[in-house]
Amino acid sequence: MSDQEPTPAGLPAPRQPVLRREVGPVLLTLYGLGTILGAGIYVVIGEVAGAAGLLTPFAFVLAAMVASITALSFSELTARIPEAGGPIDYSRQAFGRPWLSSAVGWALAVTGMVSGATILTGFERYASLFIDVPAWVTIVTVTLALGGIAVAGMRESAWFMAITTLLGMGGLVYVVWLAAPDMANAPVALAATLSGFETGMLAGLFLGAFLAFYSFIGFEDMANLAEEVHDVKRNLPRAIIAAVLISLVVYGSVALAATSVLSPDELALAHAPLVAVVEAKGHPGVPLGLISLFIIVNGALGQIIMATRLIMDMGRDRAGAPAILGRVNPITHTPVIATVAVTTVVLLLTLFLPLKTLANVTSAIMLAIFVVVNASLIVLKCRGQPEDVPNVPRWIPWLGLLLSAGALVTQAVFMATGGQGA
Repeated sequence: MSDQEPTPAGLPAPRQPVLRREVGPVLLTLYGLGTILGAGIYVVIGEVAGAAGLLTPFAFVLAAMVASITALSFSELTARIPEAGGPIDYSRQAFGRPWLSSAVGWALAVTGMVSGATILTGFERYASLFIDVPAWVTIVTVTLALGGIAVAGMRESAWFMAITTLLGMGGLVYVVWLAAPDMANAPVALAATLSGFETGMLAGLFLGAFLAFYSFIGFEDMANLAEEVHDVKRNLPRAIIAAVLISLVVYGSVALAATSVLSPDELALAHAPLVAVVEAKGHPGVPLGLISLFIIVNGALGQIIMATRLIMDMGRDRAGAPAILGRVNPITHTPVIATVAVTTVVLLLTLFLPLKTLANVTSAIMLAIFVVVNASLIVLKCRGQPEDVPNVPRWIPWLGLLLSAGALVTQAVFMATGGQGA
Protein backbone atom coordinates (compact mmCIF):
# COMPACT_ATOMS: atom_id res chain seq x y z
CA MET A 1 0.00 0.00 0.00
CA SER A 2 1.65 3.17 -1.14
CA ASP A 3 0.45 5.46 1.61
CA GLN A 4 1.64 3.30 4.51
CA GLU A 5 4.85 2.38 6.26
CA PRO A 6 6.12 -1.13 5.46
CA THR A 7 4.66 -3.71 7.80
CA PRO A 8 7.29 -5.36 10.05
CA ALA A 9 7.95 -9.02 9.39
CA GLY A 10 5.63 -11.39 11.18
CA LEU A 11 2.71 -8.93 11.48
CA PRO A 12 -0.47 -9.15 9.40
CA ALA A 13 -0.78 -6.47 6.74
CA PRO A 14 -3.43 -3.87 7.60
CA ARG A 15 -6.66 -4.36 5.70
CA GLN A 16 -7.75 -2.00 2.99
CA PRO A 17 -9.87 0.89 4.30
CA VAL A 18 -13.59 0.20 4.28
CA LEU A 19 -14.68 3.66 5.38
CA ARG A 20 -15.68 6.37 2.93
CA ARG A 21 -13.58 9.53 2.33
CA GLU A 22 -15.99 12.45 2.72
CA VAL A 23 -14.35 14.97 5.08
CA GLY A 24 -12.46 18.00 3.72
CA PRO A 25 -9.88 20.29 5.42
CA VAL A 26 -12.26 22.96 6.79
CA LEU A 27 -14.76 20.46 8.14
CA LEU A 28 -11.88 18.43 9.60
CA THR A 29 -10.40 21.45 11.41
CA LEU A 30 -13.81 22.36 12.84
CA TYR A 31 -14.25 18.73 13.89
CA GLY A 32 -10.91 18.88 15.72
CA LEU A 33 -11.79 22.19 17.37
CA GLY A 34 -15.07 20.68 18.49
CA THR A 35 -13.42 17.68 20.14
CA ILE A 36 -10.91 19.95 21.92
CA LEU A 37 -13.18 22.81 22.96
CA GLY A 38 -16.04 20.55 23.96
CA ALA A 39 -13.74 18.58 26.22
CA GLY A 40 -12.30 21.62 27.89
CA ILE A 41 -13.02 25.17 28.76
CA TYR A 42 -16.74 24.89 29.45
CA VAL A 43 -16.27 21.83 31.68
CA VAL A 44 -13.03 21.99 33.69
CA ILE A 45 -12.08 25.66 34.01
CA GLY A 46 -13.54 25.76 37.51
CA GLU A 47 -11.41 22.80 38.59
CA VAL A 48 -8.29 24.38 37.07
CA ALA A 49 -8.96 27.72 38.76
CA GLY A 50 -9.44 25.98 42.09
CA ALA A 51 -5.96 24.48 41.79
CA ALA A 52 -3.94 27.20 40.03
CA GLY A 53 -5.66 30.37 41.30
CA LEU A 54 -4.76 33.51 39.38
CA LEU A 55 -2.13 31.47 37.56
CA THR A 56 -4.91 29.67 35.68
CA PRO A 57 -3.94 31.21 32.29
CA PHE A 58 -0.38 29.94 32.81
CA ALA A 59 -1.74 26.48 33.64
CA PHE A 60 -3.44 26.38 30.24
CA VAL A 61 -0.27 27.59 28.49
CA LEU A 62 1.82 24.94 30.27
CA ALA A 63 -0.67 22.24 29.29
CA ALA A 64 -0.62 23.53 25.73
CA MET A 65 3.16 23.13 25.55
CA VAL A 66 2.88 19.42 26.31
CA ALA A 67 -0.04 18.94 23.93
CA SER A 68 1.32 20.99 21.01
CA ILE A 69 4.67 19.20 20.85
CA THR A 70 2.95 15.84 20.65
CA ALA A 71 0.47 17.30 18.13
CA LEU A 72 3.44 17.93 15.83
CA SER A 73 4.43 14.28 16.17
CA PHE A 74 0.88 13.29 15.30
CA SER A 75 0.97 15.56 12.26
CA GLU A 76 3.79 13.48 10.74
CA LEU A 77 2.50 10.11 11.87
CA THR A 78 -0.96 10.66 10.41
CA ALA A 79 0.64 11.18 6.99
CA ARG A 80 3.07 8.26 7.38
CA ILE A 81 0.36 5.82 8.48
CA PRO A 82 -3.07 7.17 7.47
CA GLU A 83 -5.21 4.48 9.10
CA ALA A 84 -8.20 4.67 11.45
CA GLY A 85 -6.29 2.97 14.26
CA GLY A 86 -4.02 5.99 14.80
CA PRO A 87 -1.61 5.21 17.66
CA ILE A 88 -2.45 1.52 17.44
CA ASP A 89 -0.99 1.37 13.95
CA TYR A 90 1.90 3.72 14.82
CA SER A 91 3.09 1.47 17.67
CA ARG A 92 2.48 -1.69 15.63
CA GLN A 93 4.65 -0.54 12.75
CA ALA A 94 7.32 1.01 14.98
CA PHE A 95 7.80 -1.80 17.48
CA GLY A 96 6.22 -4.87 15.89
CA ARG A 97 4.73 -5.99 19.21
CA PRO A 98 1.07 -7.04 18.90
CA TRP A 99 0.59 -6.93 22.67
CA LEU A 100 1.75 -3.29 22.76
CA SER A 101 -0.58 -2.33 19.93
CA SER A 102 -3.51 -3.99 21.68
CA ALA A 103 -2.64 -2.29 24.97
CA VAL A 104 -2.40 1.10 23.24
CA GLY A 105 -5.68 0.51 21.44
CA TRP A 106 -7.64 -0.40 24.54
CA ALA A 107 -6.01 2.38 26.57
CA LEU A 108 -7.08 4.89 23.93
CA ALA A 109 -10.56 3.43 23.70
CA VAL A 110 -10.93 3.63 27.47
CA THR A 111 -9.68 7.22 27.34
CA GLY A 112 -12.30 8.10 24.76
CA MET A 113 -15.07 6.52 26.78
CA VAL A 114 -13.96 8.08 30.08
CA SER A 115 -13.48 11.45 28.40
CA GLY A 116 -16.93 11.22 26.83
CA ALA A 117 -18.35 10.52 30.28
CA THR A 118 -16.45 13.51 31.70
CA ILE A 119 -17.94 15.82 29.12
CA LEU A 120 -21.45 14.50 29.60
CA THR A 121 -21.11 15.05 33.36
CA GLY A 122 -20.30 18.68 32.57
CA PHE A 123 -23.26 18.79 30.20
CA GLU A 124 -25.62 17.74 32.96
CA ARG A 125 -24.31 20.55 35.18
CA TYR A 126 -25.12 23.16 32.54
CA ALA A 127 -28.40 21.51 31.54
CA SER A 128 -29.60 21.59 35.15
CA LEU A 129 -29.76 25.39 34.82
CA PHE A 130 -32.59 25.04 32.32
CA ILE A 131 -34.19 21.63 32.81
CA ASP A 132 -35.59 20.53 36.15
CA VAL A 133 -35.41 16.76 35.74
CA PRO A 134 -33.35 14.10 37.51
CA ALA A 135 -29.71 14.07 36.38
CA TRP A 136 -29.92 10.49 35.15
CA VAL A 137 -32.77 11.35 32.77
CA THR A 138 -30.68 14.06 31.10
CA ILE A 139 -27.61 11.83 30.90
CA VAL A 140 -29.43 8.83 29.43
CA THR A 141 -31.32 10.91 26.86
CA VAL A 142 -28.30 12.85 25.58
CA THR A 143 -25.94 9.86 25.55
CA LEU A 144 -28.33 7.74 23.51
CA ALA A 145 -28.95 10.65 21.11
CA LEU A 146 -25.21 11.05 20.52
CA GLY A 147 -24.87 7.32 19.92
CA GLY A 148 -27.59 7.64 17.30
CA ILE A 149 -25.78 10.49 15.53
CA ALA A 150 -22.53 8.50 15.54
CA VAL A 151 -24.35 5.56 13.97
CA ALA A 152 -26.00 7.73 11.29
CA GLY A 153 -22.78 8.53 9.43
CA MET A 154 -19.46 10.38 9.53
CA ARG A 155 -20.55 13.25 7.32
CA GLU A 156 -23.61 13.84 9.49
CA SER A 157 -21.48 13.72 12.64
CA ALA A 158 -18.86 16.08 11.20
CA TRP A 159 -21.45 18.64 10.10
CA PHE A 160 -23.17 18.49 13.48
CA MET A 161 -19.83 19.12 15.17
CA ALA A 162 -18.89 21.92 12.78
CA ILE A 163 -22.11 23.83 13.47
CA THR A 164 -21.94 23.38 17.23
CA THR A 165 -18.24 24.31 17.24
CA LEU A 166 -18.99 27.65 15.60
CA LEU A 167 -21.75 28.27 18.14
CA GLY A 168 -19.45 27.37 21.02
CA MET A 169 -16.63 29.59 19.81
CA GLY A 170 -19.12 32.44 19.46
CA GLY A 171 -20.04 31.95 23.11
CA LEU A 172 -16.40 32.08 24.19
CA VAL A 173 -15.80 35.26 22.19
CA TYR A 174 -18.83 36.73 23.97
CA VAL A 175 -17.28 35.93 27.38
CA VAL A 176 -13.99 37.58 26.42
CA TRP A 177 -15.81 40.63 25.03
CA LEU A 178 -17.78 41.12 28.26
CA ALA A 179 -14.67 40.70 30.40
CA ALA A 180 -12.45 42.98 28.28
CA PRO A 181 -12.63 45.99 30.69
CA ASP A 182 -11.65 43.77 33.64
CA MET A 183 -8.85 42.13 31.68
CA ALA A 184 -7.05 45.47 31.52
CA ASN A 185 -6.25 45.02 35.23
CA ALA A 186 -5.07 41.42 34.84
CA PRO A 187 -1.35 42.23 34.37
CA VAL A 188 -1.27 44.07 37.72
CA ALA A 189 -3.01 41.20 39.53
CA LEU A 190 -0.71 38.61 37.95
CA ALA A 191 2.38 40.68 38.80
CA ALA A 192 1.26 40.88 42.44
CA THR A 193 0.68 37.13 42.50
CA LEU A 194 4.09 36.36 40.99
CA SER A 195 5.86 38.74 43.39
CA GLY A 196 4.72 36.58 46.29
CA PHE A 197 5.38 33.28 44.54
CA GLU A 198 5.71 30.32 46.91
CA THR A 199 6.36 26.61 46.56
CA GLY A 200 2.71 25.84 47.22
CA MET A 201 1.73 28.04 44.29
CA LEU A 202 4.06 26.06 42.04
CA ALA A 203 2.37 22.84 43.13
CA GLY A 204 -1.01 24.41 42.38
CA LEU A 205 0.21 25.53 38.96
CA PHE A 206 1.34 22.02 38.03
CA LEU A 207 -1.85 20.44 39.33
CA GLY A 208 -3.87 23.04 37.43
CA ALA A 209 -1.83 22.36 34.29
CA PHE A 210 -2.49 18.65 34.64
CA LEU A 211 -6.23 19.29 34.83
CA ALA A 212 -5.96 21.85 32.00
CA PHE A 213 -4.17 19.26 29.87
CA TYR A 214 -7.47 17.44 29.73
CA SER A 215 -8.81 20.49 27.89
CA PHE A 216 -6.45 19.86 24.96
CA ILE A 217 -7.31 16.21 24.60
CA GLY A 218 -9.17 15.80 21.34
CA PHE A 219 -6.66 16.63 18.61
CA GLU A 220 -5.45 13.04 18.64
CA ASP A 221 -8.99 11.93 17.81
CA MET A 222 -8.52 13.47 14.37
CA ALA A 223 -5.99 10.74 13.58
CA ASN A 224 -8.78 8.17 13.75
CA LEU A 225 -10.51 9.82 10.78
CA ALA A 226 -7.52 9.15 8.50
CA GLU A 227 -9.53 6.76 6.31
CA GLU A 228 -12.37 9.27 5.94
CA VAL A 229 -10.39 12.41 4.93
CA HIS A 230 -9.80 13.70 1.40
CA ASP A 231 -6.08 14.08 0.51
CA VAL A 232 -5.17 12.78 3.94
CA LYS A 233 -1.39 13.37 3.79
CA ARG A 234 -1.94 17.06 3.17
CA ASN A 235 -5.13 17.89 5.02
CA LEU A 236 -4.88 15.90 8.25
CA PRO A 237 -1.47 17.20 9.48
CA ARG A 238 -2.45 20.80 8.76
CA ALA A 239 -5.83 20.44 10.44
CA ILE A 240 -4.28 18.99 13.61
CA ILE A 241 -1.82 21.87 14.00
CA ALA A 242 -4.49 24.49 13.20
CA ALA A 243 -6.92 23.04 15.75
CA VAL A 244 -4.35 23.04 18.56
CA LEU A 245 -3.13 26.58 17.87
CA ILE A 246 -6.64 28.02 17.70
CA SER A 247 -7.58 26.20 20.90
CA LEU A 248 -4.56 27.63 22.73
CA VAL A 249 -5.51 31.20 21.81
CA VAL A 250 -9.13 30.60 22.82
CA TYR A 251 -8.29 28.89 26.11
CA GLY A 252 -5.71 31.47 27.16
CA SER A 253 -8.08 34.35 26.42
CA VAL A 254 -11.05 32.80 28.19
CA ALA A 255 -9.00 31.77 31.24
CA LEU A 256 -7.69 35.32 31.57
CA ALA A 257 -11.20 36.73 31.11
CA ALA A 258 -12.76 34.40 33.70
CA THR A 259 -10.14 35.06 36.39
CA SER A 260 -10.38 38.80 35.75
CA VAL A 261 -14.10 38.85 36.54
CA LEU A 262 -14.41 36.24 39.30
CA SER A 263 -11.97 35.04 41.91
CA PRO A 264 -10.55 31.54 41.43
CA ASP A 265 -12.54 30.34 44.47
CA GLU A 266 -15.77 31.65 42.94
CA LEU A 267 -15.01 29.89 39.67
CA ALA A 268 -14.20 26.65 41.48
CA LEU A 269 -17.52 26.72 43.34
CA ALA A 270 -19.64 27.73 40.34
CA HIS A 271 -21.90 25.02 38.95
CA ALA A 272 -21.44 26.48 35.45
CA PRO A 273 -18.32 28.70 35.64
CA LEU A 274 -18.60 30.66 32.39
CA VAL A 275 -22.29 31.33 32.92
CA ALA A 276 -21.33 32.72 36.33
CA VAL A 277 -18.82 35.05 34.63
CA VAL A 278 -21.48 36.42 32.28
CA GLU A 279 -23.97 36.91 35.10
CA ALA A 280 -21.34 38.68 37.20
CA LYS A 281 -21.09 41.23 34.40
CA GLY A 282 -24.82 41.90 34.70
CA HIS A 283 -25.86 39.98 31.60
CA PRO A 284 -28.25 37.03 31.39
CA GLY A 285 -26.47 33.70 31.45
CA VAL A 286 -29.17 31.72 29.67
CA PRO A 287 -27.92 32.30 26.08
CA LEU A 288 -24.38 31.20 26.95
CA GLY A 289 -25.72 28.27 28.92
CA LEU A 290 -27.70 27.08 25.92
CA ILE A 291 -24.71 27.51 23.60
CA SER A 292 -22.51 25.62 26.04
CA LEU A 293 -24.83 22.63 25.86
CA PHE A 294 -24.15 22.29 22.13
CA ILE A 295 -20.36 22.56 22.36
CA ILE A 296 -20.22 20.16 25.30
CA VAL A 297 -22.20 17.43 23.53
CA ASN A 298 -20.02 18.15 20.51
CA GLY A 299 -16.95 17.04 22.45
CA ALA A 300 -18.71 13.97 23.78
CA LEU A 301 -19.67 12.93 20.25
CA GLY A 302 -16.06 13.28 19.15
CA GLN A 303 -14.90 10.96 21.94
CA ILE A 304 -17.53 8.35 21.10
CA ILE A 305 -16.50 8.41 17.43
CA MET A 306 -12.82 8.12 18.33
CA ALA A 307 -13.35 5.13 20.62
CA THR A 308 -15.50 3.31 18.07
CA ARG A 309 -12.97 3.81 15.26
CA LEU A 310 -10.22 2.37 17.48
CA ILE A 311 -12.24 -0.66 18.49
CA MET A 312 -13.33 -1.14 14.88
CA ASP A 313 -9.69 -1.10 13.75
CA MET A 314 -8.69 -3.68 16.36
CA GLY A 315 -11.64 -5.93 15.49
CA ARG A 316 -11.07 -5.56 11.74
CA ASP A 317 -7.40 -6.55 12.05
CA ARG A 318 -8.14 -9.19 14.72
CA ALA A 319 -5.70 -7.38 17.00
CA GLY A 320 -7.10 -7.53 20.51
CA ALA A 321 -10.84 -7.16 19.87
CA PRO A 322 -13.57 -9.53 18.64
CA ALA A 323 -14.03 -9.50 14.87
CA ILE A 324 -17.70 -8.57 15.27
CA LEU A 325 -16.63 -5.13 16.56
CA GLY A 326 -14.75 -4.53 13.31
CA ARG A 327 -17.83 -4.74 11.11
CA VAL A 328 -18.88 -1.64 9.17
CA ASN A 329 -22.53 -1.25 8.28
CA PRO A 330 -22.97 -1.17 4.46
CA ILE A 331 -25.74 1.44 4.68
CA THR A 332 -24.37 3.98 7.18
CA HIS A 333 -20.68 3.18 6.53
CA THR A 334 -20.10 3.31 10.29
CA PRO A 335 -19.11 0.63 12.84
CA VAL A 336 -22.59 0.27 14.34
CA ILE A 337 -21.87 -2.60 16.75
CA ALA A 338 -18.76 -0.90 18.16
CA THR A 339 -20.70 2.37 18.48
CA VAL A 340 -23.47 0.71 20.50
CA ALA A 341 -20.90 -0.91 22.81
CA VAL A 342 -19.00 2.34 23.37
CA THR A 343 -22.18 4.35 23.96
CA THR A 344 -23.28 1.87 26.60
CA VAL A 345 -20.00 2.09 28.50
CA VAL A 346 -19.98 5.91 28.32
CA LEU A 347 -23.48 5.96 29.78
CA LEU A 348 -22.50 3.77 32.73
CA LEU A 349 -19.37 5.83 33.49
CA THR A 350 -21.32 9.08 33.35
CA LEU A 351 -23.90 7.79 35.79
CA PHE A 352 -21.47 6.49 38.40
CA LEU A 353 -18.17 8.48 38.44
CA PRO A 354 -17.55 12.15 39.47
CA LEU A 355 -16.13 14.73 37.05
CA LYS A 356 -12.72 15.30 38.66
CA THR A 357 -11.95 11.59 38.83
CA LEU A 358 -12.95 11.14 35.19
CA ALA A 359 -10.79 14.09 34.05
CA ASN A 360 -7.71 12.89 35.91
CA VAL A 361 -8.02 9.30 34.70
CA THR A 362 -8.36 10.56 31.13
CA SER A 363 -5.29 12.80 31.39
CA ALA A 364 -3.12 10.10 32.95
CA ILE A 365 -3.92 7.49 30.30
CA MET A 366 -3.53 10.03 27.49
CA LEU A 367 -0.09 11.11 28.68
CA ALA A 368 1.03 7.48 28.71
CA ILE A 369 -0.25 7.12 25.13
CA PHE A 370 1.62 10.28 24.12
CA VAL A 371 4.83 8.71 25.41
CA VAL A 372 4.25 5.71 23.12
CA VAL A 373 3.30 7.89 20.13
CA ASN A 374 6.43 10.04 20.39
CA ALA A 375 8.59 6.95 20.84
CA SER A 376 6.99 5.44 17.73
CA LEU A 377 7.93 8.46 15.63
CA ILE A 378 11.50 8.36 16.95
CA VAL A 379 11.83 4.72 15.84
CA LEU A 380 10.21 5.31 12.45
CA LYS A 381 12.43 8.31 11.73
CA CYS A 382 15.49 6.17 12.41
CA ARG A 383 14.33 3.83 9.63
CA GLY A 384 13.91 6.57 7.05
CA GLN A 385 12.02 9.69 6.02
CA PRO A 386 9.39 9.42 3.24
CA GLU A 387 9.40 12.37 0.87
CA ASP A 388 5.63 12.82 0.73
CA VAL A 389 4.97 13.41 4.45
CA PRO A 390 5.71 16.33 6.82
CA ASN A 391 9.21 16.12 8.30
CA VAL A 392 9.16 17.46 11.84
CA PRO A 393 12.60 17.97 13.44
CA ARG A 394 13.93 14.93 15.28
CA TRP A 395 14.00 16.81 18.58
CA ILE A 396 10.21 17.25 18.49
CA PRO A 397 9.27 13.63 19.34
CA TRP A 398 12.10 13.47 21.90
CA LEU A 399 10.81 16.59 23.63
CA GLY A 400 7.24 15.36 23.38
CA LEU A 401 8.27 12.08 25.02
CA LEU A 402 10.09 13.86 27.85
CA LEU A 403 7.31 16.38 28.49
CA SER A 404 4.59 13.72 28.49
CA ALA A 405 6.59 11.42 30.76
CA GLY A 406 7.44 14.32 33.07
CA ALA A 407 3.81 15.37 33.37
CA LEU A 408 2.81 11.77 34.09
CA VAL A 409 5.46 11.44 36.83
CA THR A 410 4.37 14.76 38.33
CA GLN A 411 0.79 13.51 38.60
CA ALA A 412 2.02 10.29 40.22
CA VAL A 413 3.91 12.36 42.79
CA PHE A 414 0.77 14.37 43.59
CA MET A 415 -1.18 11.17 44.07
CA ALA A 416 1.53 9.61 46.26
CA THR A 417 2.03 12.67 48.47
CA GLY A 418 -1.48 13.94 48.95
CA GLY A 419 -3.91 12.36 46.61
CA GLN A 420 -4.61 15.70 44.97
CA GLY A 421 -4.39 14.36 41.50
CA ALA A 422 -6.95 11.66 41.84
